[in-house]
Amino acid sequence: MKIAIASDHAGYRLKEDIKLLLRELGHEVRDFGTHSDDPVDYPDFVAPAAEAVSRGECERGIVLGGSGNGEAMVANKVPGIRCALCHDVTTARLARAHNNANMLALGQRVVGSDVARDTVRVWLETPFDGGRHERRIKKLAAVEGKISATRERGIVGTRKARRKP
Repeated sequence: MKIAIASDHAGYRLKEDIKLLLRELGHEVRDFGTHSDDPVDYPDFVAPAAEAVSRGECERGIVLGGSGNGEAMVANKVPGIRCALCHDVTTARLARAHNNANMLALGQRVVGSDVARDTVRVWLETPFDGGRHERRIKKLAAVEGKISATRERGIVGTRKARRKP
C-alpha cells in the first residue's frame, strides 16, 4: 500500500519511527515533511498529504503532531478525507471498521511509540465493515458535497451586514 505521511515539528520523531514501521510492513511511504524538529506550521505539510490521498495518489495517510488535533482538522478540510484522531488500537479499529477512515492522526505528546506502532498496525489491518456503516459514510459525503457547493456559490464563509430594524 502507498501511504502518505506528514507531521509538524512536534510529531517529527514519531513520524520517523512510523515510517520505519511502514517500510518493515512492506508499504511504500511518501513523506510530505517536515524533515526536522524545527518549528513549522502543520497545514503546510498535512494539506498536501491529504490532497494526495484525496486524489488517489496514496491509498491512505498518516499525520502526526503534538496532539494530532490540528493535523486531523486540516486533513478533514480536504474533500474525500475521513481522518480519525486515534489514541489506541480500539479507536483505530473502530475508525476503520465503522468510519472507513482513510487517514489517521496521532499525537506524539499523547501516545508513546509502542502504542503508536500498535495503533498504526491495527488501523492498516482493519477492513471497513460496510453494511449499516456504508449508509452513514454516504451521508457524510453528502454533507461534504452540500458544504462544498454552498462555498462555491459564496454562501458559506461570507458575512453580510445585518440591517437594524
